[in-house]
Amino acid sequence: MDLSRGKNCHIRAAILKVCFVGMLRRILPLSILASLAALLAQEHAPERQKNPFAGNAAASVSGSRLYGQACQSCHGGGGRGGDRGPALNTGVFSRGSADGEIFLTIRNGVRGTQMPGFAGLKTEQLWHLVTYIRSLSASPTNPATATVPSGDPTAGSLLFFGKAGCAGCHEVNARGGAVGPDLSGAGRFSAEQLQRKITDPNADPSGQGRSGRRQPGVVRVNARDGREYAGVPRAEDSFSLIMMEKSGHLLRLDKSQLSDIFYEYRSLMPAAAVLSAQEIGDVVAFLRTQKGRDLASTVQADIPGGLTWARLRNAPFEPANWLTYWGNNHGHHYSALKEITPANVGRLQARWAAQMPGDSIIEATPLVIDGIMYTAGSPGEVFAIDARTGLQIWKYERRQKIVNPYESNRYSRGVAVLGNRVFFGTLDAVLIALDARTGLPLWETQVADTMQGYSVTASPLVVKDKLIVGVAGGEYGAPGFLDAYDPATGKRIWRFNTVPQPGEFGHDTWPGDTWKRGAGATWLTGSYDAELDTLYWATGNPGPDLDADVRKGDNLYTDAVVALDPNTGKRKWHYQFTPNDSHDWDANQDLVLIDRLWQGQPRKLLVQANRNGFYYVLDRTNGKFLLGRPFVKQTWNAGFDEGGRPLMAPNSQASTEGAVVYPSLGGGTNWQSPSYDPTRGWLYLSTNEAGQRYIKTPEKYEAGKQYWSGRGVGLDEPPIPAIKALDAVTGETMWQFRIAQGSNAAGVLATGGGTLFAATREGNLIALDAGTGALLWRFQTGATIATAPISYAVDGKQYVAVGSGGVLYSFALPD
Repeated sequence: MDLSRGKNCHIRAAILKVCFVGMLRRILPLSILASLAALLAQEHAPERQKNPFAGNAAASVSGSRLYGQACQSCHGGGGRGGDRGPALNTGVFSRGSADGEIFLTIRNGVRGTQMPGFAGLKTEQLWHLVTYIRSLSASPTNPATATVPSGDPTAGSLLFFGKAGCAGCHEVNARGGAVGPDLSGAGRFSAEQLQRKITDPNADPSGQGRSGRRQPGVVRVNARDGREYAGVPRAEDSFSLIMMEKSGHLLRLDKSQLSDIFYEYRSLMPAAAVLSAQEIGDVVAFLRTQKGRDLASTVQADIPGGLTWARLRNAPFEPANWLTYWGNNHGHHYSALKEITPANVGRLQARWAAQMPGDSIIEATPLVIDGIMYTAGSPGEVFAIDARTGLQIWKYERRQKIVNPYESNRYSRGVAVLGNRVFFGTLDAVLIALDARTGLPLWETQVADTMQGYSVTASPLVVKDKLIVGVAGGEYGAPGFLDAYDPATGKRIWRFNTVPQPGEFGHDTWPGDTWKRGAGATWLTGSYDAELDTLYWATGNPGPDLDADVRKGDNLYTDAVVALDPNTGKRKWHYQFTPNDSHDWDANQDLVLIDRLWQGQPRKLLVQANRNGFYYVLDRTNGKFLLGRPFVKQTWNAGFDEGGRPLMAPNSQASTEGAVVYPSLGGGTNWQSPSYDPTRGWLYLSTNEAGQRYIKTPEKYEAGKQYWSGRGVGLDEPPIPAIKALDAVTGETMWQFRIAQGSNAAGVLATGGGTLFAATREGNLIALDAGTGALLWRFQTGATIATAPISYAVDGKQYVAVGSGGVLYSFALPD
């Protein structure tokens, strides 16, 4: 190494720094220059930094000039708010109120809003803006010298949650109501400001006056049927109004059904006439201790109401709702709604489109619970949406705390709901619970280490009093597992290892220490049979993906279905679809539970169309193999032995020279949702018939990096993608509808009206006759579809929703 070259670089850098500082001395006031050393010394993480110019008068003057040039047209003079931007003089900011968070919001903008980014401004200019904006919300009196009411925080807490009645509308760390603002961070206000707000609820706590744009605090409406409502507005457009009554009940109103709407620019909060001066001081003292949302406290909150386990268990009896990822716990992905039929589907029209712009396309399957849709957008984003209008009720967004530089699969496939909690996973392998009423976080649990390749992309599954969560990471060799968590606290209850560790059954199917990088991920939501009290979950490929010789053996429990006791996580039985797989044929496809006649006898069955090209029928009480039948061309399996083990065809494993095998890496189908129609006894699914040249190559395992040990090469022949209907018991193809492009993600939905909806990769949502496969209707969304449609009803009207690109569409018949 040439050390002299490095030394010269340091000398040149020092000279440049001296010149830079000298230049600044000529052009900047000394008061600003004094803060520059702190600015240059800061870390490259502004959201965690303090403003080096905080309280600097010259910086505030500079920021004021910048504000007038870049911000005032939207946010109004003095930060009082305008038609295109919110007020900035309150000291409270939706994207974070810390200095560094305000800095980032200005620099990066806010995606999906009219707020652009100002990345062209210099760092010191951005901090000057922060300094000026901070000055807008400064208290008119100095908190350090103001008379602070003396109070007892403990007594104040008792008053807040008791006699004072504050918790009827407000929450502190998830304890209390959801009508008024969350007061978990009330300590950012001075004691004087809090006292003013309590004694005069209509006072502006910033002390800046009431000029400029304000949002109405109360809305009162008269309905045409004579009913009257009053509450706090949550969302509104020209045609719809969403408001929360003081009871906490959310109303979603059609303005055409209202005779009068009255907006009141006042608070719904009453003045604290029932409290003495000392009691007000106690409440203020309690609120001053609240420095921000504390997940150690929110996890302890009791949040009553919401979606019960009894309703989840009986989801098929609520066709107006879509309560779980698959629509019910049996994996049917089917809607019994009948309003849309082959006779009228041609009149279907788009009713609303909700924008979810982000850095990935939508892969989530939404849930619909009593007219409210809960869904995920880009990773870390969760939305609550009015399912009738598409109006956003709330949005939660979490920045990824740790990013694996080799991260892939930047998607979220959905959420789960139990009670008033919404659950979802993140790319940095964290499980999160949100308050369904507000979208505010309740707890976070680290499931695994994302630097080893783990992430959580699947929708969790609620089973009784447990939350079942799988992990992704199969392409990284990260050993798979399935976890159960306490929905109230996020504490782990049990773990089942899909790659058995030493001493566990099946460990001997891994030679040496290959189990340590055995994969077997659990990245798609499973199914549950309440009558048998059995959880069924599918597992992914072994690691490495394509070189089976380095891990000779069956490699349990990869490419399999495992039946578990949901109370303990203990294995009841398993069936492996593809032992010692060298084709990346994850078994992470829907596990469909059906009760049908088998050879003339009623039987509880589990059926699956597998990525390896075979349709399987198993007895779900014991895992007995009943049927394996190809639904696309396959060349790897010469048949099954008596126990249902596949007989590997010669030359069908990946090789150094390259083995041509059907189906391809993508499989005969993939994770996209199939749909089981219990009235016909048919399973509908997207298929893709293609072959691949499977080539294995030596590869050294490195934690956190993808571990394929090979590649697949396409053949010189076009694939044959299609939508197919299979007899669910025999696997016989009843009809097929050819499409242009195969997909790993775009699924189908059968409905009680006899219409089958199918999504395609090229962006078409199509309707087919469920009995014949005839085309009835189509709509081009304009972007890739990478999810499956669902159906729900609001006020008796049936809707069909599907994500496309970064937009969520909902369709219905004309009124």
